[in-house]
Amino acid sequence: MSKKFIIAAIAAAVILGAVIIADPDNKNVQNIPEGSPVDASTVSSRIDYFAAHGWEVEELSGKDITIPADFSEGYEQYAALQDKQGMPLREYAGKSGKLYVYEVKNYSPDNKKMLAELIVCDNTAIASMVYSDSGDGMQMSVN
Repeated sequence: MSKKFIIAAIAAAVILGAVIIADPDNKNVQNIPEGSPVDASTVSSRIDYFAAHGWEVEELSGKDITIPADFSEGYEQYAALQDKQGMPLREYAGKSGKLYVYEVKNYSPDNKKMLAELIVCDNTAIASMVYSDSGDGMQMSVN
């Protein structure tokens, strides 16, 4: 392994450790008040959603999807992240929606390309996440 890679890996581990120490139970996650739908009916409202949480994004794609009626173990973990954010993903199990993918412009740890996603049903944002495009499993809530 190169010296540069090792230094980058150590830096990433230190940052992750600091985040875990500072907020081990994600108690500082700002929840969306229950019953407060997040408008996602237009391109600008979807981009504004991310901007309200400090993310500068550019839309890359959108595709039709169906939320699984029964969540697999992996999807259950995704749903748990949505629960922490106050997003109503579980209420839309089995329904059709749209998945929008964005490139994050203002955050790039270790020069990784970061993506954000937003699932929309009935013009309401029901799930969101920011993650690394590199497939290294780096995922975080939007808020």
